[in-house]
Amino acid sequence: MKPKSNPKLAIFDTFKTRDKDLTGEAKRQRSIIAILGSSANPAERTRTGISQKIAEKQEITWKNIYSGIFRDLDEILLPMGIAEEAGRLPLKRGPKALQEKGIPYYHLTKKGILVGLAINGIETMRSQLKEFFSKSDPIEKEFEKILTKFMTTSPIFTYSIFQKYVKAFCEDKINELLPFDLSKLKDISDENLIIQKEILLAFVKLSSQEKKDVAVFLKKIA
Repeated sequence: MKPKSNPKLAIFDTFKTRDKDLTGEAKRQRSIIAILGSSANPAERTRTGISQKIAEKQEITWKNIYSGIFRDLDEILLPMGIAEEAGRLPLKRGPKALQEKGIPYYHLTKKGILVGLAINGIETMRSQLKEFFSKSDPIEKEFEKILTKFMTTSPIFTYSIFQKYVKAFCEDKINELLPFDLSKLKDISDENLIIQKEILLAFVKLSSQEKKDVAVFLKKIA
């Protein structure tokens, strides 16, 4: 199957009439990335294995979604460098050539781990963040300490940073995900990000008593 000339991630795509509802393609790609980032069993990371895990969760027949999984991997995730082949499993049945060649299973690349940080939720963020920075370049290391700290003190805020960064890439506002550089968000107009930045910058300038007063205030409204 010939890959798309300009593949694009659909993980944030929503229906035009329901902008809070993710499309089937978006949910499927998210599920694939989640499985590749969490499953240690190679058999669960083949095209068939991925299809079966998703189908089991959705209580449908895996063969009905196999073509979609195949397309997402071969036309989107592999060409974009989100996932890559990790090895091959031997086959005991089927054509001899296929038995000798085996069937491929996949894992997330460094870029894929970064995408996973934007969609997989807060529960897995600690391990994903550690894995990502274990593969990081020197230019990316400057963000490790503060993001690791934020992950403990402000996990939702940290999660939102990765969401905004990866979403900006999906919307062609950032040319490349790597190297990971949050300064790329500087020129992107995002109301929530601007508000968060304003609050943080204002908070660090407050006196100790004023910070306590702000903490009490915030507890009353959230």
